[in-house]
Amino acid sequence: MSVPSVPFSEQVNRYFDRAAAHTRHDPGLLAQIKACNSVYHFTFPLKRDDGSIEVIHGWRAEHSTHKLPTKGGIRFAPSVDEDEVKALAALMTYKCALVDVPFGGAKGGVRIDRTRYSQAELERITRRYTFELFSKNFIGTGIDVPAPDYGTGAQEMAWIVDTYAALAPNQIDSAGCVTGKPISLGGVRGRTEATGRGVYFGIREVCKVADDMRALGLAPGLEGKRVVVQGLGNVGYHAAKFLQDGGAVLVALAEREGAIENPRGLDVEQVMAHRRETGSILGFPEARSIPNPAAALELDCDIVVPAALENQITAENAPRIRARIVAEAANGPVTADASEILLKRGILIVPDLFLNAGGVIVSYFEWIKNLSHVRFGRMGKRFEEASNLRILEVVQDLTGRRLEPEVLSRIASGAGEADLVNSGLEDTMVLAYAEIREIARRHDVDLRSAAFIRSIDNIALTYEQRGIFP
Repeated sequence: MSVPSVPFSEQVNRYFDRAAAHTRHDPGLLAQIKACNSVYHFTFPLKRDDGSIEVIHGWRAEHSTHKLPTKGGIRFAPSVDEDEVKALAALMTYKCALVDVPFGGAKGGVRIDRTRYSQAELERITRRYTFELFSKNFIGTGIDVPAPDYGTGAQEMAWIVDTYAALAPNQIDSAGCVTGKPISLGGVRGRTEATGRGVYFGIREVCKVADDMRALGLAPGLEGKRVVVQGLGNVGYHAAKFLQDGGAVLVALAEREGAIENPRGLDVEQVMAHRRETGSILGFPEARSIPNPAAALELDCDIVVPAALENQITAENAPRIRARIVAEAANGPVTADASEILLKRGILIVPDLFLNAGGVIVSYFEWIKNLSHVRFGRMGKRFEEASNLRILEVVQDLTGRRLEPEVLSRIASGAGEADLVNSGLEDTMVLAYAEIREIARRHDVDLRSAAFIRSIDNIALTYEQRGIFP
């Protein structure tokens, strides 16, 4: 696959400019919204387990401080550089504004291939990275709140919150300095699968619109849709799982070692079990193995879900994409040039700005939980159950029909933390899609431009209300 000649940050700016042309905001205000506020690049030495010394490069970009704290993940990947974190931070700004989450955008990264480091080395890297952020005021509950991203997870977030708490011992809200933590350290139920679940909710809403599906030559609804998922990390795996549970048929799955295809469908749980056992998805029974994982993007399907890294669909392979819907579960998987090619071919692109917002939506819920120091549902769950039981008892008395105790308990059950989190995520994704689809219709633009228009308008309103730009 060819490498795009246009830097990632410039591609994001192209999308911004295209959308900004449909607004009436002052050019100076638009320039301020687009500009990256600050970038911190630092290096530090790592003593490897064998005693050797290696220089580690890290970055943190805070794109916009129109709202605080800023918010964005930390990735561990060999591709990390300043342009990448600036581009991803900008996408976070627009993503938060799109789904009405009160954060500015940020992003961070460490340039390492985590597979080459031991657990002890990864801990030392993460803790030193946190120290560097703290020393320059780039982390804090009301300043900048990181989260997991590609190559990081709950363990790294646990190391971060522990290090931050040691550096700021008198801050009662220190758990809110990072999200995506283990439940025992202040995490929220539903965060791990949030991005993938949000991808499912978004695709489901897209497929509900009968007129849009007919224009693509597809039947309304998710049931029976043939789906290809590229990337089986946290986002891709959960997206595949929820899509499969929702009635879609997973005709192909791809990971770094290759891809597998079965037009009759693949069970993602069985595929993951096979990978844990053999170290690869290749060789999965009753599936065709494809050595080149990028080839999966070009397979015949209804929906292709790039859920790995940026720049997966470029001007080089865009003419060969056969899906009718490209659902961007990753950040920036379709380049700006490729996006134009796909749109001209009548392919519907569901933009990353909307589709993978589930992670930051549920991170917002976790942050609120950390500030309030109370678990969602703790004060209302039992009251709700008791109230529901009283209503059901009246209904039973009036009808003369009695429900089995286990059925009665299930119906009357109050909402726990996971129920409330998932409900809030679903509601946010449903409302956001309805809004960007309406903007797309009103301005006669694609969904990505519509998402950017809504984001720009929301950020501009914040600046105007603060009196910075009258």
